Amino acid sequence: LGLPPTRPVEFQIDLVPGAAPVARAPYRLAPSKMKELAEQLKKLSGKGFIRPSSSPWGAPDEKEHEEHLKAILELLKKEELYAKFSMCEFWIPKVQFLGHVINSQGIHVDPTKIESIKD
Repeated sequence: LGLPPTRPVEFQIDLVPGAAPVARAPYRLAPSKMKELAEQLKKLSGKGFIRPSSSPWGAPDEKEHEEHLKAILELLKKEELYAKFSMCEFWIPKVQFLGHVINSQGIHVDPTKIESIKD
């Protein structure tokens, strides 16, 4: 047994030099703890101790989002890849993804997924 013989690389993942991995909490908080956390964050934000992220990985306003979208579409065109616009949506207020709703306030459980639990 043992390891298979060395083979030529069939694929690769191109990484952006110096890019940091996406940080995500390894666990979920109970609603009471989430409420407490939100209150503490609001209090700290009000005192100026913390502020919203200015990460270059996001698009804080529509103009920056438009510029980022334009760059992506130009890159796709350059690489002769095309987006099917009938399958795309732009500037929408919320997105449903894997049982969650993502909007300007953050990521939330899709309310339709918990209806049966409430009843």
